[in-house]
Amino acid sequence: MRNSADNVKLKNSERRRSKLGLFFSPEMFTSSFHLLNVVNAQDQAVGLVAALFAEKKVYVYGILEKEGVEEDFKELALHYIKGLAKTAPDAEVYSCVYSGCRKIDFQDEAE
Repeated sequence: MRNSADNVKLKNSERRRSKLGLFFSPEMFTSSFHLLNVVNAQDQAVGLVAALFAEKKVYVYGILEKEGVEEDFKELALHYIKGLAKTAPDAEVYSCVYSGCRKIDFQDEAE
């Protein structure tokens, strides 16, 4: 049986899902590596995002396998990359993010 705190968490989670349609489901976190599944509202894995931390550099790779949610994926990945940049302000962040076979360009949003 869920308590009221669980219900609040569930409601907040449902709200986030309905806004973007996609969310991260962490697969593995270490001090040098993150692996996140990208999951849709039906809890189906539709892609992944991985981050590797090496000295003063952060490498982010992402791929979306499902069509029709590219904008949601772009927004989700961009917020994640911006968050990484804030947590390591002295690190250079490199990203390579794809939707199917098309590269997603963050150049305009990076600023």
